[in-house]
Order: sequence, then C-alpha cells, then structure tokens
Amino acid sequence: VRLVESGGGLVQPGGSLRLSCTVSGINFRLYTMAWYRQAPGKQRELVASITGSGSTNYTDSVKGRFTISRNNVYNRVILQMNNLKSEDTARYYCNVPVGSSDRSRYGWGQGTQVTVSQ
Repeated sequence: VRLVESGGGLVQPGGSLRLSCTVSGINFRLYTMAWYRQAPGKQRELVASITGSGSTNYTDSVKGRFTISRNNVYNRVILQMNNLKSEDTARYYCNVPVGSSDRSRYGWGQGTQVTVSQ
C-alpha cells in the first residue's frame, strides 16, 4: 500500500489548508480512510475518518472546522481545514484505521507538515 500526502504548509491562525492523500495498492472504495496527526512530543491521534459510503467522524477538537471527503474514482481522501489554530500544528498522515483507535492498518507515508503561526 502506498500513501502520498500533500497540501501542508505555513498558515496564520484563522487560515485554511486543504490536504490530499492519494492511495494505491488497495481496493480504495471498500475501505474506511482516516487522517491522523502527530505534534512534536505527542502521540499520533486520529483526527477524522470517512467510510467507503461517505459517513464521517471527527475528533472533538476539530468538529465544525475540518471536513473529510473522498474521491473513489481517483483514490483520494481530502481534509479541508478551516479556522486553523496553533494547536493544529502537526504532521498529518492518512491511513486505514483500525476501528476507532489511533492505530493504523498499514505503514505510514511521509506525511505533510502543517504549521499554524503568526
């Protein structure tokens, strides 16, 4: 399985970013996909997930600000992040989740860095 994340960058508080993850090696449309993040010195956490049919779930800290979506034609999962806060600063990864835990089914890609700062 190959996971390639992109779209991160430096943004001011209140700004927006759109992350994209392209997935290969699995029958993408059958799998729940998730975005995770890991801040320095902290454990990786699951941020948002989306089932193959489009049902979504979010961790409380991002509800109302982040939106996860997917494109089953192009095997892509998207994370639209609005009203970003400094505490959103982290490296973001996509993967197939193991239930609702912070664990992932496959190895990690390189991730994409999001930095929220003045």
